[in-house]
Amino acid sequence: MRYNIIREMDIANGPGVRVSIFLQGCEFNCPKCFNPETHDFNGGKEFTKETVDTVMKLCDDENIKGLSILGGEPLHPRNIDATEMLSKAFKEKFGNKKDIWVWTGYKFENIQNKEKIKNVDILVDGQYMDELHNPKLNWRGSSNQRILDVKESLKQGKPIEKKELYETINMWQVKLFIKIFRKISIKS
Repeated sequence: MRYNIIREMDIANGPGVRVSIFLQGCEFNCPKCFNPETHDFNGGKEFTKETVDTVMKLCDDENIKGLSILGGEPLHPRNIDATEMLSKAFKEKFGNKKDIWVWTGYKFENIQNKEKIKNVDILVDGQYMDELHNPKLNWRGSSNQRILDVKESLKQGKPIEKKELYETINMWQVKLFIKIFRKISIKS
């Protein structure tokens, strides 16, 4: 198992300020994917217990609303154990105080071992399709992708879309990022 990068503060991949980890390796290779550097299964860094510990420590920040797991492909057989380890450790530590979002090219109906995603709150499913690209969509690139409530989908045995609209960013998040950006700019 490998990962490409951990983002300590991310506002693009899910609601609020989040920690994001991009797992390494994807066989879909969607044309115009926004992160093709994550496709090679041999790239990135080794995923270890220390990786999980680092992510949990970063998520401990009170400003962090949740964890986002992207790729590559988090539900590929070579990555799904990392996704399960992260989501299990996260739920053990934070319960329902913070949420977990996972992006996958698989459709919910085609996920082989759904037990492995039982700790995930939201699943954004479906491959990116450039011909269906819509920049007005929140947290997905193309209109074929769905934002699913995992708990309800598992319970009902079918995909259940999350209908509530989430805020994209609020003023305290803007102020926090300005503060962080100023610190980074001064160091550069």
